[in-house]
Amino acid sequence: MTQEPSGIRWKQRYQNYKRAFYLLSTAFDIKEPTEIERAGIIHFFEMSFELVWKLMKDYLDYEGYATKTPRETIKQAFQIELITNGQYWLYALTDRNMTVHTYDENKAKEVEQKIRNRYFPLLKKLNDHIQSKIN
Repeated sequence: MTQEPSGIRWKQRYQNYKRAFYLLSTAFDIKEPTEIERAGIIHFFEMSFELVWKLMKDYLDYEGYATKTPRETIKQAFQIELITNGQYWLYALTDRNMTVHTYDENKAKEVEQKIRNRYFPLLKKLNDHIQSKIN
């Protein structure tokens, strides 16, 4: 695979991720969301997660690692210390996959709390790490 100059692809992907991450972070201003608002928070998480694993994949490609699936990408990103808490990233992947295909209000409440308390900090930490690589 030919590398693009200066890692343009992963940097462009980061710009898209940053927008989705911002939407998710502002959704947390709603402390007691309605069912519709909760669905929006979960959707912003799904969007952010989809973009972040692709961002990691693009970055890994740039660094010379080949991955195909989100799970492979997370594991490789953990191995090179792009991310920490690899197991929580895999939990986030499982929850993202579940929320994309089903909707149950009780499960949605549980996932919303995981997003707020466990997954958002992972996304933020990676966001800060990638931002520091760009600066």
